[in-house]
Amino acid sequence: MFMPVITKITRQKKNLDRYNIYLDEAYAFSVDESVLIQHQLTKGKVLVDFEMDDMIYEDEVRKAFSAALNYLSYRMRSEQEVKKKLLDVGYGEAVALEAIKKLHDYNYINDEAFSKALLSTEKNSSKKGPNAIRQSLKQKGIDEETRQQTLEGYTEQEQLEVAMALAEKVLRSSARLTPSQQKKKIQDLLARKGFPFQIGKTVIQRLEDEFETDGWADKLADQGEKAWIKASSKYSGRERRQKVKQQLYGKGFPLDIIDAFIEQKEQEDG
Repeated sequence: MFMPVITKITRQKKNLDRYNIYLDEAYAFSVDESVLIQHQLTKGKVLVDFEMDDMIYEDEVRKAFSAALNYLSYRMRSEQEVKKKLLDVGYGEAVALEAIKKLHDYNYINDEAFSKALLSTEKNSSKKGPNAIRQSLKQKGIDEETRQQTLEGYTEQEQLEVAMALAEKVLRSSARLTPSQQKKKIQDLLARKGFPFQIGKTVIQRLEDEFETDGWADKLADQGEKAWIKASSKYSGRERRQKVKQQLYGKGFPLDIIDAFIEQKEQEDG
């Protein structure tokens, strides 16, 4: 039975922790220094197939482990993210899973800690609600039980505080809109951010006194003019009045304010 012999061992120039192994004068494979020491690889040592398979497998796991550590050095990752990364760069399923096991042993991967960190970031920096954060956790491969436990840390009071800050920002930037338009804008934003309907409803109720119901002339300056021009391009007389009234009423303008505006525009048009 033929058994190869190690005839030369050389250190790699670009990676001093790795060694090239030559069997019967021909390059065979490379290993990490720790594998070299563990298997006592020396010139003249006879190798059998299963020894080589074990060494190559162990070395692949070490390389995958090192690659995962580098991937984790930029920020925390979920187990699913790490596994996907290892598979994407070419490591086999068994090697990736073994590397991940080692990462767990050293606590480099911890989906519970990762989930809490993601919750904190998306709540405080991205101002997201629980529904959006739940979806983010799911996309990262976090299981349902951990998702639920994590979101229990996002209290209703905290949700209201974050949602209120978003709503107040909308109010400051939409002074020329009608109260109904402002409310819709707030509701739409909170829904996109992943807040439950009840949170949006409570925020609107708490801000009721903040919705400006005066200054209709200023609010109509832009919206009324646009509605009039648009209707005038297709209609005139009674039909134009009806189209403008429908559009402005739908935006929350009071009927008496609309009628006064239409009367003014008709007088201007002669």
